[in-house]
Amino acid sequence: MFWPFNQKATKQIARIEIAGAIGSSTRKAVLKALKEVEERKYPALLLRIDSPGGTVGDSYEIYQALQRLQSKVKIVASYGNISASGGVYIGMGAPYIMANPGTLTGSIGVILRGNNLEKLLDRVGVSFQVIKSGPYKDILSFDRQLTAPEEQILQSLIDNTYEQFVQTVAESRHLDPETVRTFADGRIFTGEQAVEFGVVDRLGSEEDARLWAAELAGLDPQKAKLQTIEERKPLLTRILQSQVSGFSTVVSAADWVQFELSTSGQPLWLYRP
Repeated sequence: MFWPFNQKATKQIARIEIAGAIGSSTRKAVLKALKEVEERKYPALLLRIDSPGGTVGDSYEIYQALQRLQSKVKIVASYGNISASGGVYIGMGAPYIMANPGTLTGSIGVILRGNNLEKLLDRVGVSFQVIKSGPYKDILSFDRQLTAPEEQILQSLIDNTYEQFVQTVAESRHLDPETVRTFADGRIFTGEQAVEFGVVDRLGSEEDARLWAAELAGLDPQKAKLQTIEERKPLLTRILQSQVSGFSTVVSAADWVQFELSTSGQPLWLYRP
């Protein structure tokens, strides 16, 4: 609950950070934070993105929420070390985008991966008996090779999702879709190149993005402080992060493994090096 007489937020710039792979937990946290930005009437939002991308649906819902917020809040996206694929898609929800010259961005495209363990299963003598309602119900099963019709179905799925991405970039950045396709082939590029392509407006640091957001919102750049909005972590997690060396790295690795397992067989807006 927010106190109606708290006017401090109207003089501050809200900050939301999107870090790591984008999945359902990221979506829930970001949507909750965006709601707080709207309710507390922050005049500006600095969206810090440091992500290789993630799931299609979660990225889209964050982008859509940012679009709705544009009429009420000045939004500046600041790309960190990496803002690729789904990170770019989310960034399209901000009318103003800044990146470091060396930011790794781009990777505009869709990827879907499955695992074929047929040969390994044959070696250990394991096979599966499948009863299905239609020929494609077990598409991408790990115990057999894809058939030609299945490849066509999945390619059509990928192509359709890719066109959604291209159209969003074209509309958000006021570019012709054909122009977008010239660099939306899955390649990665730097922030400096992104400015040349028209998908980033300016080069600069997060502090430069803060100053820009203050200017857009009519705030005093020297006095407008950032207020990071994030979920408070459990006490035990905070203690371990501060006391145990390498704890954050272990947690991040575990989160990534969980993301990989949970998204197997899904189309992703994700940069996979």
